[in-house]
Amino acid sequence: MADQSYLQWPFFEPRHALLARELDAWAAQNIAQEHGSDVDAACRHLVKQLGEAGWLRHAVAGADFGGAGEQIDTRSICLIRETLARHSGLADFAFAMQGLGSGAISLAGTDAQKQRYLTRVAKGEAISAFALSEPDAGSDVAAMSCSAVLDGDHYVINGEKTWISNGGIADVYVVFVRTGEAPGARGITALIVDAGTPGFEIAERIDVIAPHPLARLRFTDCRVPVSQRVGAGGEGFKVAMRTLDVFRTSVAAAALGFARRALDEALHRATTRRMFSGVLADFQLTQAKLAQMATQIDSAALLTYRAAWQRDQGGNVTREAAMAKMTATENAQQVIDAAVQMWGGMGVVSEQPVERLYREIRALRIYEGATEVQQLIIARELLKQAH
Repeated sequence: MADQSYLQWPFFEPRHALLARELDAWAAQNIAQEHGSDVDAACRHLVKQLGEAGWLRHAVAGADFGGAGEQIDTRSICLIRETLARHSGLADFAFAMQGLGSGAISLAGTDAQKQRYLTRVAKGEAISAFALSEPDAGSDVAAMSCSAVLDGDHYVINGEKTWISNGGIADVYVVFVRTGEAPGARGITALIVDAGTPGFEIAERIDVIAPHPLARLRFTDCRVPVSQRVGAGGEGFKVAMRTLDVFRTSVAAAALGFARRALDEALHRATTRRMFSGVLADFQLTQAKLAQMATQIDSAALLTYRAAWQRDQGGNVTREAAMAKMTATENAQQVIDAAVQMWGGMGVVSEQPVERLYREIRALRIYEGATEVQQLIIARELLKQAH
């Protein structure tokens, strides 16, 4: 970990700094830089590694169910994501999806559901997925059409979900469906669907520029027991938003990890690349760019860990998390682009560190709410205060 000074900020307790340093040392020894062409196998292996080493305990809530504490500690998951992202985007993905995929169960599940699922997720023995988006309902969750009707003691699900991370390799999916208790967002319910349930299939695998397991799901008369419902009927939208509130700030932390790695790579290149009887770092243009990169990282980090700290204090962080997610991902894009530029031709060679970062960061500006959606959220919160 090149720069550890931020761990002394007042947002953190000593345990947080210890966690970050221990994970950094572990990742340096255990996380491979190259994951090969079989991304599914790599993700399964990473989940197993993270579970066996105890890091996944921080992604779930409840000490009785394998969690590190009774509540998910936002600062801890942010530091874990930032640290893993510096080492491997796929390792960060594997950790994040264990938390996001099981987050609804952590927040609103019954003890029986937590015992059945969270204990295995925390150990890396089961892979989880969060199935919210649809072909025509991404940012506008209330527009979803995938539906479920009650038939005795079962829900019968019909419809599709898409852009589902861990789709195709997950053992358990938390699926959000329209059940019609009320119009719009008030008529959505969360259901746990096990992989292999009759009527549930992987309709399509989706390839993206930063490879990770991604799929379109199809449900055809898929029967799920009422006991698999997370929270009350019609409360699914609230469960989804609570889950995203926990993990949206951690997306900003992942972007920080990518940006810090890019700055490290840029500094290495600037101080070792010979040019015109000196090195690249001798030029004022280079120095100015490095200064800008470092400032963009620190400004994003301050917003990120303010939001994480505020949530851990029990505060509402809708605006703060949106600010952090927007700023960290946009700034990281600029930092990484600058690092690619400093590396020149080598910066666009496939599988070079800065080239991988360039592909990794692009998706973060879109998923869990695109930058434009974050702007709408921030403005909405400001306008609430103005009235």
